[in-house]
Amino acid sequence: MPLPKLPSRMGDRVTKEESSTVEVLTSADATPAAQAATKTVAKKTAVKKTAVKKTAAKQAAKTAVKATAAAKKAVASAPKTAAAKTATPVSSTPPATSIESAVENASQADVVSSSATTQAAATQPPARSPRVSKRARLPASQRKLFVLDTNVLLHDSNSLFKFEEHDIYLPMIVLEELDHHKKGMSEVARNARQVSRFLDALVTETADLEKGANLDILGNQEALGQLLLQTSALDISLPIELPVGKADHVILGVVNALKAQYPKRTVVLVSKDINIRLKARALGMEAEDYRNDRVLDDSDLLYDGVMPLPENFWLKHGKDVESWQQSGVTYYRIRGPLCSEFLVNQFVYLEGDMPLQAQVREVSGKSAVLSTLRDHSHGRNSVWGITARNREQNFALNLLMNPDCDFVSLLGQAGTGKTLLALAAGLAQTLESNRYSEIIITRATVPVGDDIGFLPGTEEEKMAPWMGALEDNLEVLHLGAGRHDLASDSGTADWNKQSTLELIRSRIKVKSLNFMRGRTFLNKYLIIDEAQNLTPKQMKTLVTRAGPGTKIVCLGNIAQIDTPYLTEGSSGLTYVVDRFKGWPHAGHITLQRGERSRLADYASEAL
Repeated sequence: MPLPKLPSRMGDRVTKEESSTVEVLTSADATPAAQAATKTVAKKTAVKKTAVKKTAAKQAAKTAVKATAAAKKAVASAPKTAAAKTATPVSSTPPATSIESAVENASQADVVSSSATTQAAATQPPARSPRVSKRARLPASQRKLFVLDTNVLLHDSNSLFKFEEHDIYLPMIVLEELDHHKKGMSEVARNARQVSRFLDALVTETADLEKGANLDILGNQEALGQLLLQTSALDISLPIELPVGKADHVILGVVNALKAQYPKRTVVLVSKDINIRLKARALGMEAEDYRNDRVLDDSDLLYDGVMPLPENFWLKHGKDVESWQQSGVTYYRIRGPLCSEFLVNQFVYLEGDMPLQAQVREVSGKSAVLSTLRDHSHGRNSVWGITARNREQNFALNLLMNPDCDFVSLLGQAGTGKTLLALAAGLAQTLESNRYSEIIITRATVPVGDDIGFLPGTEEEKMAPWMGALEDNLEVLHLGAGRHDLASDSGTADWNKQSTLELIRSRIKVKSLNFMRGRTFLNKYLIIDEAQNLTPKQMKTLVTRAGPGTKIVCLGNIAQIDTPYLTEGSSGLTYVVDRFKGWPHAGHITLQRGERSRLADYASEAL
């Protein structure tokens, strides 16, 4: 009687130990007893494999409890089929396909159960983890309710998230005005579009607008208040009858209605418009200016880059002084209580019997490293024929001629020599030492009076009327640097003067601010003139254009701001001076004395 064949399918193979046992029995003896033993081993193998598959099917069925009814039935019937196949008496001779059928049914049960699990996972929506703020919110009665005017949003697109734990309310007329200002490529239009995107994202993440939208759901964890939109009509009557249809009067009516609706809360109107704030206060409402864009509340507190030392400085800091020289510069390491107040690249000076003019190079606790300066007031250290006329100009030239200083800001009133010093240092390092490839000059085109209209020509020709200061300073610098080129003959002198001036102008490029975005300046000397008329965002756009080897010089006078909505505290020049102080590769000097003429100096003080 022939022995039954072993399963040949990949899924029905027995283990290595069991198959070797069958091979030993078949090869050792072919007696009926051996045949019976072989049959017993094969049956036990089938039962064992079926039990393993049955267990796997049951486990898969447990994970698919929440699936559809059809999937549950399939999972329940599959183990029964496998169990029925295993109920074959051991004494009977099983057919060759009995083991294959049991294993195949168990495998089908696995497939059905796994598909049911997949279907259950697909039908269940993904769990969304809500964003919870790390800080607790104040009760609504303790939070102020700020009503924002449209000009605040147009001035700063991130103003929605600058009110910390307090709530923000936007009237419907503000949304309407945002829609009117969204077209165009100006800074106002860009801010209007950005605010609309923020509002859309906040509204999308909020289920009930009447209860308000949490301002921190977009990731702004410092904003713990809520955004409230006008979702219903309000009684916008005012104590004084004002012309109907004006947006400012509608906003005032909304503020008055909110005061009556929330008597226990403080309702404040926030606007950049002085007139609407005056009207609000006249009607008994609280009104404030948007102050988050201010770097300083008082311009007198602005960092000036210079610190006078007290008379007893050497008594408290003259012990254990270390000195050394490196690259022609003498360094001093001093220790004392005043060292902790120093900032890197700040200039210190002391007058008296032991005068000192030095620059702070390093600050570490109560010790600091000071370095001596190059005396640019002497003719042998002149820069393109220009010498420093006062202490602050000498400090400025040391910064401008320092290759390790990538950003320099010069602040001062008219006639202090900001443009002259910056241009002289740029020409010396571009034409003499070849440290920079060319000089780029730009400025904000904000007219002092009425605009004269469009200007013809190329970009540089359009910018020429704005660069009158450049031409004036070039003439002064040309006379200072070209005096050695002048011959006795007047004709030769004029020719040398003209050729030198053409060479200088070939290395100076005048660019407009409107085309700066996306550019990268390599080895350039960039001068930003009249920087007080730039917003902080425009200043950031310009400073981030700097590539390797580029030096940026910002010039301006915060007392001559011509841009609307900009003040001394919110100007881009004030912004960079405050943010860059203490950085090892930046320096700032406020020029104090005017050197233009005695008439200009007296006019600056008396007028």
